[in-house]
Amino acid sequence: MKWALLSVWDKAGIVDLAKVLVEHNYRLLSSGGTGAALQQAGVPYIDVATYTGSPEMMHGRVKTLHPKIHGGILGRRGIDDAVMQEHGIEPIDLVVVNLYPFEAMRDAGLGVDEIIEFIDIGGPAMVRAAAKNHKDVAVVVDSADYSTAAAAVRRGGFTAEERLALAAKAFARTAAYDGAIANYLTGIDRPFPDVLTLQYRGGRTLRYGENPHQAAAVYGDAGIAGEQPLQGKQMSYNNYLDVDAAVGLLREFEECAVVIVKHNNPCGVATGEILLDTYIAAREVDPVSAYGSIVAMNREVGEDVARELTGTFVEVVVAPSYTPEALEIMKAKENMRVLRLPEPVVQDEVRSIDGGVLVQRTGSYREDWRVVSEREPTAHEMEAMKLALKVCKHTKSNAIIFANEKAVIGIGAGQMNRVESAEIAVRKARSPLAGSAVASDAFLPFPDTMEVAAAAGATALVQPGGSIRDQEVIDAANRLNVAMVFTGVRHFRH
Repeated sequence: MKWALLSVWDKAGIVDLAKVLVEHNYRLLSSGGTGAALQQAGVPYIDVATYTGSPEMMHGRVKTLHPKIHGGILGRRGIDDAVMQEHGIEPIDLVVVNLYPFEAMRDAGLGVDEIIEFIDIGGPAMVRAAAKNHKDVAVVVDSADYSTAAAAVRRGGFTAEERLALAAKAFARTAAYDGAIANYLTGIDRPFPDVLTLQYRGGRTLRYGENPHQAAAVYGDAGIAGEQPLQGKQMSYNNYLDVDAAVGLLREFEECAVVIVKHNNPCGVATGEILLDTYIAAREVDPVSAYGSIVAMNREVGEDVARELTGTFVEVVVAPSYTPEALEIMKAKENMRVLRLPEPVVQDEVRSIDGGVLVQRTGSYREDWRVVSEREPTAHEMEAMKLALKVCKHTKSNAIIFANEKAVIGIGAGQMNRVESAEIAVRKARSPLAGSAVASDAFLPFPDTMEVAAAAGATALVQPGGSIRDQEVIDAANRLNVAMVFTGVRHFRH
């Protein structure tokens, strides 16, 4: 006769697992809500208090913290048998525990005293004990593993590899749980905690990092990090960076839009009514850079777009969905990675630096668009400025973007000064810049950038403002008949 201890907050699936255990001659120990669920389902079990001879106390705070429970979990078979027999301790072979929902309650807006009550004590203690003694005890902390446990029970027991894998998962869960508690308690009444603990699951080794001599892995089971290609080669380190950049910009648009990214910067952006035309317009902004790029779209890909995509070298395609015909056509490019556009994940941005990390949070903010020039921008210029600024926010600084109402025309990025960015954008433009609008990610410290833009044909410019020479720049705008808007918000992207 084997013993299993079941103590779960989330009861989903526990009754079905319990039935399998009973069918295979397991005696069940349980209490509280889990015991009530088993009783309601007609599954026999022994109450923990009955087994230990000690009643639950302090409103359930103390029930499993008892030598007969922890001795049964930690007892080493063949070493501690005599001690266990002396004290009437039965060896517990399986521990199934999930914890009080601290993370969910932390985000529910409760007060500190209320949230503290959702810190589980007995659960993590049993999980850690079982995981430590995994050679003799199997531990299950995730309902997704109930089927694995049931299969093991049916065939007569867990393998050593299964026990070790379940133990590793158990320690990862308690680490995340304690990390969430520490982050909360050290972050009360301040925007960021004094001690930051992070955990990402689903680690996968990549072929290499930014370059072949560098090792790399990706962690995460949601958002872009959790996506696997529907076809094509394994995603690379650089692919993930570029897809993240492309999708970040794509999510700026509600209307049909296509974003093309190369080396973390947009090289083509367009909006429209028809996806095929929009893709071609985006690609034609800089067809040379579009070679070997990332293409992100926010509409379903059909046969026509699939054929156009296979006509050039594209590293990764991202879209919300694909028709079966489109997927079949894209198989012709067997190395082209095809991803589904995931739901966004709201989280802080974390970047490593020597000896630590930088953490950045972008909360809700409001740009205050204010016309500062003598001439008001036209409706066409306003729409062009809006598009240009959306792209500017996702382009490496110093960023200068030329656009019309539907597409980007010129992109200048990553330069050490803003004038050179403007000159690059003008030089690379394949369409006339006459009547275009310009966006700058930060204020113009001098009129020179505007002068370059105006000489190229731009008639409107949007920037944050805030320079000590703002008036000098405004005077230049009036002299050049450029409509200029200040937003009050800088968008550096390093």
